[in-house]
Amino acid sequence: MTSLPGGSDDGGSATEPQPLVCARCGTTADGPRPTWTCSVENGVRQYICDTCSRENLRAIEGRLDSAWW
Repeated sequence: MTSLPGGSDDGGSATEPQPLVCARCGTTADGPRPTWTCSVENGVRQYICDTCSRENLRAIEGRLDSAWW
């Protein structure tokens, strides 16, 4: 990896990763959580924590096309 001449790796326009926020209850996570559900609704990516996912499993399954069954 290379840097621009005269630049440093400490600055620049790179953004820090934002914490994940559950779209239902607002719980936050500092990093990726493999147990969370990711959904794209109306072009917007939303994350749902594992607790909310478990509590709303039937509603989530009800939105799947019959081809998934």
